[in-house]
Amino acid sequence: MSTLYSAQFETPFGSMRVASSDEGLAFVQLPLAHGRGFTGWIKRFAPEAELREGFEPNKAAIQQISDFLEGKRETFELSLDLRATDFQRKVYRALERIPYGEKRSYVEIATAIGQPRASRAVGTANGANPLSLVIPCHRVINAGGKLGGYAGGLPMKKRLLAMEQRRPLAGQLL
Repeated sequence: MSTLYSAQFETPFGSMRVASSDEGLAFVQLPLAHGRGFTGWIKRFAPEAELREGFEPNKAAIQQISDFLEGKRETFELSLDLRATDFQRKVYRALERIPYGEKRSYVEIATAIGQPRASRAVGTANGANPLSLVIPCHRVINAGGKLGGYAGGLPMKKRLLAMEQRRPLAGQLL
């Protein structure tokens, strides 16, 4: 049986939760997250895991996420325990290649993974991203330039994109 160490912490965006295994960061829950959240993720990807509260195993992830949300960090240097399908992994690798401050459309991501007709599937994979922020799904927008969905809500997505482009909106509270 594996163990997951979970910790909750406060950010300028609100309360967040992270969970790590011995392999690395496995889950990031955004404030105001929509969808199944941490409980749903555990049921699907770690049903046999023992869950423990644990700040220490998550210390690096918490620090790096906090620094990112304060505009002090552009990339992450963390071991990851990514639990996802093969298709999702392809999508997440493409997301990781989107530079800080830039955006890509779902169609561009689908094309980048060699499946140009799979933009809807890319959107579904994007929405299932268990490592939001670390795998920057907030940088994906609709082809027409609209923001589309985001697990933390559109105000958070808008604020993250503004922060990355160093616009004043980044300092405003949700």
